[in-house]
Amino acid sequence: MEQVGAVLVVGAGIGGSQTALDLGDSGYKVYLIESSTSIGGVMAQLDKTFPTNDCAMCIISPKLVSVGRHPNIDLSINCEIQDVSGEAGNFTVKIKRKSLFINPDTCTGCGVCGINCPVEAIDTFNEGLAKYAATSVKYPQAVPLVFAINKEYCIGCGVCAGVCKAKAVEYDREDEEVDLNVGAIVLAPGFDEYVPAEANKYGYGKYKNVVTSIEFERILSASGPFAGRVLRPSDGDIPEKVAFLQCVGSRDYTGEGQPYCSSVCCMYTAKEAVIAHEHQHQVKPTIFS
Repeated sequence: MEQVGAVLVVGAGIGGSQTALDLGDSGYKVYLIESSTSIGGVMAQLDKTFPTNDCAMCIISPKLVSVGRHPNIDLSINCEIQDVSGEAGNFTVKIKRKSLFINPDTCTGCGVCGINCPVEAIDTFNEGLAKYAATSVKYPQAVPLVFAINKEYCIGCGVCAGVCKAKAVEYDREDEEVDLNVGAIVLAPGFDEYVPAEANKYGYGKYKNVVTSIEFERILSASGPFAGRVLRPSDGDIPEKVAFLQCVGSRDYTGEGQPYCSSVCCMYTAKEAVIAHEHQHQVKPTIFS
């Protein structure tokens, strides 16, 4: 059997990005694919990191830039795996590169298309707490800095195409399928956060001021919807008291969540409680575990 030296890394969060860098620095050809329109994963959404409370973006941003510039790393965004065949040492992986409707090779990331786009879309990076243009980049420091058109909201008005000097907007740009030949596959797909609304827990989805931990991270973030001020989503006022409910979706034997401990919520709750009080001294956090 012919051995193939290239490696496929699936997922470009902090784990997948660091893996790709380590492999690339070791001389391997690395194909790094990401399902989102930019890399960084959940860590890019965090305000600070436990236990030192250092800026998350300050830590991850240089790594993401290194990924984008590394000569041994071939980065593909907005992708999904269609099929895997072969065996260890020689895999053939079929991936679909879903269209951004903007040519990533010619887009300069200037943002003129987004500035002029007349349609608002839900800002998923800010967990729905804000809106951005239907033609947008996921977040300002995104790697690669390539804009994408959200076809769910796009009305086909043609404004973005008209203002794009690079002529990068391609409304008819189609998905493409690519076959990769690799010797090994590393899975770093990240995680999906538990959604309390699906189990009708604690008023989440019913009351605007009941938020998940990642939503609270965006509230705390200086780059978030409230510029780092601790404000209630419902009316923009400062909450005097904030309650943290632990183990929602974990240590759950009802079948609605997972029976095991998440192993992380105690750490980030302590971090978020401290930072919330630091940002607004009148905020008094209480933790229910």
